[in-house]
Amino acid sequence: MTPAVPLQNGASGWIGRVLESFGLPAGIAGSVGDAILGGALFVVAFVVAYILGKRAVLPLLDRLLNARNLDRHAKTPIRKLVWIVYLFVAITAAFGVAGYNGFLRSLATIAAAATLAIGFAMQDVLKNFVAGVFIFTEKPFKIGDWIEWEDNSGVVEDISLRITRLRTFDNELLTVPNGQLTDSVVKNPVDADELRLKFVFGIGYDDDVEAATDIILEEARAHEGIMDDPEPSVRLTELGDSSVGLQSRIWIANPSRADFVKTRGEYVRRVKARFDEEGIDIPYPHRTLTGGLEVADGPVAEG
Repeated sequence: MTPAVPLQNGASGWIGRVLESFGLPAGIAGSVGDAILGGALFVVAFVVAYILGKRAVLPLLDRLLNARNLDRHAKTPIRKLVWIVYLFVAITAAFGVAGYNGFLRSLATIAAAATLAIGFAMQDVLKNFVAGVFIFTEKPFKIGDWIEWEDNSGVVEDISLRITRLRTFDNELLTVPNGQLTDSVVKNPVDADELRLKFVFGIGYDDDVEAATDIILEEARAHEGIMDDPEPSVRLTELGDSSVGLQSRIWIANPSRADFVKTRGEYVRRVKARFDEEGIDIPYPHRTLTGGLEVADGPVAEG
């Protein structure tokens, strides 16, 4: 009984015979037939995998990302990364279907060596890339947040897998590697729905502390941008060289950098105006010199 001929060998043999009929030598016709069939199988397998990825893999990924409530800026790079990995797997599978197993083994060896070399050469890039993944998954901040780290601050404008772009309050654009943000303590004052502000008002030692406290609380309660609950409070926190420090603690809702600066500025200005009306002094640092000065009688000696 004649053994069954594999489909690929049979098809390539048929293509080889067709090419022989056009005058090609048998050896060349067979090799060309194998190449044509292998290329056709590769294209068909890759197209099927590509369509499967578009119709099934990406929609499934979108559902998973939506289930984690990720923002749009976080979904886009993750989606691109998964799609690139999927295409690499699809190409590898297509080579296997086409019968290029030897080529795949060579490609895998080259890829492993290249990965090792690239890993050493791009350590910082890979570190920032991994840091970007952590930022996307843990979400310590998002686009539009005002954040502070080390001696810098700004509003987040864009987050990618490698860098984060922030706009400073001097309208400067900062491009910060993600690794720097994950390695530092990042302060996000606007992460919650409420933000507490503190400001120390200094009054003179001869001024009435209770009267000054009442004025500070009255102006806080009268300001439309300051919350009633939690209610404002005042504590005596400092006995300085030239002033008594009264620390005001107020809360604002849905905070942003603009709200923070505006509310604090208006509040402090109103308290200052009331202090002036009530004759409460806001002293500046000064020193009292004690001792005596002796003046000699007679003419001044000339040198």
